[in-house]
Amino acid sequence: MALPKDPYILLGYVNMKLRDSYSSLDELCEEEGVSKDEIVSALASAGFSYDEKRNAFV
Repeated sequence: MALPKDPYILLGYVNMKLRDSYSSLDELCEEEGVSKDEIVSALASAGFSYDEKRNAFV
């Protein structure tokens, strides 16, 4: 999967996938073949962090 480059579009995309299809960020990354570090870093640069209880970036 090619990740969106814009952090706000990436935020919406990842949160939608987490909400609709995956029970954790680790599961999403494993199933989609994407780098967890890349997602976390890109979203952290825009001020977002992963909340495990919500299973979403906030």
